[in-house]
Amino acid sequence: MYEIFEQLLSSFNISAYKFCKDTGVSQSTISTWKRKKNLINGDTAKVIADYFNVSLEYLMTGKEKEGGETYYINEETREIAQDIFENKDLRMLFDVAKDSTPERLKAYYNMIRELERQEKGED
Repeated sequence: MYEIFEQLLSSFNISAYKFCKDTGVSQSTISTWKRKKNLINGDTAKVIADYFNVSLEYLMTGKEKEGGETYYINEETREIAQDIFENKDLRMLFDVAKDSTPERLKAYYNMIRELERQEKGED
């Protein structure tokens, strides 16, 4: 389970320190978890899962349950969000757009992409 936590930290480019600062989970809790490789309590697991927008199932196994709930409203929104996540310059949109409609998210995305094209001199 700790390995999955480390993978999430890496994927989101977040340090354990920042995670602890953002969530209030103590660094000693994380250090003990890492050192002893034991399970963490359910409350801490829920904080981690919520922070990274993954299910508890994913945090425990590294896999989502098939047919389970998804974070995004539809596939188009998920694809746009993934593209945003993978593009460092666009990643800031996640904080702004978590509660946005797919239409608004797509408008933000298109606007940023157009600005990037203009900066590169593409027409």
